Amino acid sequence: MSIELATEYGKVNVANPVVAVIAGSAALECYGLVGMSSRNQLKDGIAELLGRDNLSRGVEVRREHDLLHVDLYIIVSYGTNISEVAHNVQNRVKYILGEVVGLQVDRVNIFVQGVRVAK
Repeated sequence: MSIELATEYGKVNVANPVVAVIAGSAALECYGLVGMSSRNQLKDGIAELLGRDNLSRGVEVRREHDLLHVDLYIIVSYGTNISEVAHNVQNRVKYILGEVVGLQVDRVNIFVQGVRVAK
């Protein structure tokens, strides 16, 4: 499923994986974030840390009644304020998707999958 944007020059279709990669890269720019985690791979209580080449695996993009919802599964750095990191990620992702793609994001949901010592 793709997101359709109507402009004065015509229509633009943006695929959900493109939105997911942009959201994932925007999130990784935030302080206190170690990386993204896959939403399905929680093994023995330990979340797998994904590399930068798998940005879209830690992001889920949904449309509900013409509203865009983005779910991010993250791993935060030990010693940081988890709620502050999550709030910064929410603001950054919402801003970048609005500026780069021109999307109005209704919700950015953060799921903290783990805490790791940053290297």
